[in-house]
Amino acid sequence: MDFDKNEYFKGDPWGIKEGVWMLGLSCFIVPVFIEFLLREQFDSFFRNGLYTGTTMGFIMAIVFMLGVYFVCLRPCSLSWKEVGVRRFAASYWGAIAGWTIVLIFSSIMVLALMMAVGGTYENEKTESVKQNVTVFNFFIGFISAAIISPVYEEILYRGFIYRWIRVRTGKSWGMFISSFLFMVVHIPTYNTLMINFISGLVFAWAYEKTGSIWPSVMIHGLFNGLAVILTFLE
Repeated sequence: MDFDKNEYFKGDPWGIKEGVWMLGLSCFIVPVFIEFLLREQFDSFFRNGLYTGTTMGFIMAIVFMLGVYFVCLRPCSLSWKEVGVRRFAASYWGAIAGWTIVLIFSSIMVLALMMAVGGTYENEKTESVKQNVTVFNFFIGFISAAIISPVYEEILYRGFIYRWIRVRTGKSWGMFISSFLFMVVHIPTYNTLMINFISGLVFAWAYEKTGSIWPSVMIHGLFNGLAVILTFLE
């Protein structure tokens, strides 16, 4: 049976319980017990913002994927296709390139505005990278930002959260709310919050148009990967 993305977004196999669990995991449990409580321990151990951020990202990837599997998929005997892990039409490759360019230029404009009003795009991780420019640091920074983060974030925030909200509120509110949550969970990196919100809209749109998380993973990965490369080249 051919995949119908319109039918896919009209309903989902989950209820309020699954939604509350996953929203709680992404907006409370992980931010409090991993990003807040463990950060100090990792900072003390590594004494390096890049290593701390990469380690926490890896742990979050494991926790989120286990959450999706044990809360959303296994109890309902569902496959990963239910959260968008499926093939997409070859005709969308051009759109992936186009939306990546749109996201890059949108981010440049946001950063230019921030600089104009006296803000900065620097954060602890980028500062640590600039102080420790090595091939190894570039490798772990690139793998973390361009591969690990895009995969688990898109499965969670678009594959489950966007679809779950969209089914209950409609496409526009689904895009807005899921992108707002995606922005909020990136606190305390306040300097990139607006970029995170815009990114969330682009990623949700790519998922909406294809029913697959892979286009948004690719846009996400290309964008993050370029950011890492530019950081190391500065």
